[in-house]
Amino acid sequence: KAQHQQQNRNPAKTPTVLIPAAAAAASQINYTRRPLRRRHGLLRQPRRGPSSPASSSLRVPTPFAPADAAAAAMPPKPHEEAAAEEKVDYLNLPCPLPYEEIQREAFMALKPDVFEGMRFDFTKMLSQCFALSHSVSMGSVELPAQGSEVIKIPMSNYEFGANFINPKLMLMGRISHEGRENIRAKYDLTDSISLKLTAQLTSEPHMSQGMLNIDYKGKDFRSQVQYGSNAFYGGNYIQSVTKNLSLGTEAFWLGQQRKSGVGVVARYDTKKMEPKLTVFKGYFTIFEEAAQFIGITTSAKFQVATAQIATTGMVALSYVQKVSEKVSLASDFMYNQMTKDVTASFGYDYMLRQSRLRGKLDTNGVISALLEERLTPGFTFQLSAEIDHCKKDYKFGFGMAVGE
Repeated sequence: KAQHQQQNRNPAKTPTVLIPAAAAAASQINYTRRPLRRRHGLLRQPRRGPSSPASSSLRVPTPFAPADAAAAAMPPKPHEEAAAEEKVDYLNLPCPLPYEEIQREAFMALKPDVFEGMRFDFTKMLSQCFALSHSVSMGSVELPAQGSEVIKIPMSNYEFGANFINPKLMLMGRISHEGRENIRAKYDLTDSISLKLTAQLTSEPHMSQGMLNIDYKGKDFRSQVQYGSNAFYGGNYIQSVTKNLSLGTEAFWLGQQRKSGVGVVARYDTKKMEPKLTVFKGYFTIFEEAAQFIGITTSAKFQVATAQIATTGMVALSYVQKVSEKVSLASDFMYNQMTKDVTASFGYDYMLRQSRLRGKLDTNGVISALLEERLTPGFTFQLSAEIDHCKKDYKFGFGMAVGE
């Protein structure tokens, strides 16, 4: 009896049990109310007044009236981020392309290496740095004639070549069965200074030519000094003004003919990275970074516009637009004040998975196209065609390139 009376005086405390929904609601009210208000501005405190007791803790969601602190903490809008990225850092501009390669993209699309007849090229890699090449071609060559008449004579040619390439030195040479030699050399003295040598040697008197270039590559500029045969002296300089615009100038003196000239150039491009590979009339040109046969590596889409004016009366304009990862469109305009010759051309460059198609149409009525089909690794089939409607001249050729 005494034990029963003691239990009535001190009853046992029953633990509070909440159902899951009530527990979740209580957790949200007690713990997430302030973080929600601070981060998203969804809850705000009611005004305290005579009709609102100070002890009231009720807060009403107001999603349409964010707090000022929350608005200030919101992330920047996309157009604000783009405006911030457009600011130019003039102390960290990219290095421009060499002066003589400002029209590189237009050259690739508008100057396909068309040929007539048959051509076969074979390249054998003897080591990672040394390779031998053989080239055989059979076709016809045009002779100068008066009027619109075209005179062609059959011809054949064989060339043997040797290439040596390492990170600092490049040596390339070709010799034909007639004794003509083409030599290209490049040596990097330092990371900024390099020497380039180009020569064409023949057995005919006064027909051999040579050119020596000294290039200096700065952080955001390039300069070059030239010395060539026939008492040729020249120099050029190109500077990045913004991340997309570069301006340059050149001057030359031809002592044998007592002629001089000055030129200016401008280049505007929106590419994210520079081209690495170039091909000039079948030669593997590695003056920048690497030796490959086909293609340039650039961003998915870009636009390149160039303008060049010289006191010799030459005006050259070009525009290239890469509309997709595979298709590039190009156009150029050439004007010669001395001969009063005006030419405009339009071209395309279509890169497929296993082939490449390039074509051009100009105002002289000439249409040309070149197809390079990669059959298997190491085998490339070539088809070339050119039609001159004004002269009624038609050219067709096919070839095969074997080796990497």
